[in-house]
Amino acid sequence: MTLLIAGMIFVSAALHPWREYFLKGNASPEGTILAVMLSFAVLSAVLIPVQGVDYLSALAVWPLALLSGASTIAFYVCVIRALRHGDLSIYYPITRSSPLFVVIVGSLFLGHRYSAMLLVGVALVLIGAFLLQYRWGTRLFSQPRTLALATLAMCVHGVVTLADAVAMRTVSPVAYLMLEYAIIVPAAAVIFAFTRPSGRSVREHLFGGWVRTPGRVALASVTAYGSYYLILLAFQMGANVVAVSSVRQISIPLSVVMGGMLLGEAQMPKRLLWSLLLALGIVVIILSK
Repeated sequence: MTLLIAGMIFVSAALHPWREYFLKGNASPEGTILAVMLSFAVLSAVLIPVQGVDYLSALAVWPLALLSGASTIAFYVCVIRALRHGDLSIYYPITRSSPLFVVIVGSLFLGHRYSAMLLVGVALVLIGAFLLQYRWGTRLFSQPRTLALATLAMCVHGVVTLADAVAMRTVSPVAYLMLEYAIIVPAAAVIFAFTRPSGRSVREHLFGGWVRTPGRVALASVTAYGSYYLILLAFQMGANVVAVSSVRQISIPLSVVMGGMLLGEAQMPKRLLWSLLLALGIVVIILSK
């Protein structure tokens, strides 16, 4: 991995936790997620003429955009349901383990080959990320429904990563994002509306959060878009998909630091220790061939 690509992924990872920070505590998570999705389509539509890209160029990879879009919706549905019915410390570490899915599927079905050094780095990243987020004393199998949802979320997030990496061989990030989120937004709106909690109106469920806090939603949208765009740009530059999906896990210790400094969260020394293990894995990945 070149230092330029590594730097882009680090910037992407640094931007990513800000989305959660700006959206933290919102009473309508589906509505705010929908707002961020809509902003992705709008921002892409604005950037396409600025970059001189053909609006219709992404149609060449529409099956990949459809696959990535459907998987993105499935990911959010799984995460939201897990958040409502399960323990955060059980589901979140698993949902962030998509590099494992990428390695397995890439090796078994896509003919990808990875060096031993790269795989060691990925293992260190995954172990560090898991221990960093897992709360000791929680039984992993005590909530089978949550575990199943978290595992499914991890898998579909891996599908998104693989589909995006293949699409970036052909089209520009902005055209791809506009097509993908033109697919995602109406589908997500329908799904979120029909799966809303009983007693809550469609209007409140889908629009309540972003109407009450438009500034925070706008900041979350811009930071999330910048983070995703840099990842797609790294794929377009030929970056290894497993290396990218692993190195971007640096957003986890960054979110821990943010949680300690801005939100006063506890257990910082122990979390920083596991962050060092994750960081070691990232160094190994960057140095691997």
